[in-house]
Amino acid sequence: MFDDLVRFETDLWNEIDARLRQECGMPLGSLNVMMVVERVRPCRVQDVAAALSITVGGVSQAVDRLERAGRCIRLPNPDDRRSSVIELTPEGRELLRAAGPVLDEELRARLSGPLTAAALDHLAGALSALRAAAPHRPPSTDAAGQPDATPS
Repeated sequence: MFDDLVRFETDLWNEIDARLRQECGMPLGSLNVMMVVERVRPCRVQDVAAALSITVGGVSQAVDRLERAGRCIRLPNPDDRRSSVIELTPEGRELLRAAGPVLDEELRARLSGPLTAAALDHLAGALSALRAAAPHRPPSTDAAGQPDATPS
């Protein structure tokens, strides 16, 4: 089961990523970050890291790339001068509107073909329950922001 779950996620990610790159000029990782920024208001790097279960350093680098591409901006956080908030630019919002349907279409094609609506609902509920029950530990990083290779 583990192998099927992980390989399916990898295949699904790669297929969606390839189509997004071809049709929208953006990778799936960037779309994931942008979707969180759009949904969470105000949005900080820490919010994206928590939502996507990735490191703060990884999110910061992703936001740097999006910022250089003109898809988002960092603004001073009015509630905490030590941090910033992330907002999508008009170009970023337009790209998100274009990429969202591509993601939805790919998910429909790859999930609802082999599974009934009831099976998809059951799978979604099971995955949600598993994630909620798992002890959440943010990925650890070393001083350079790289994943820590030491066993936990």
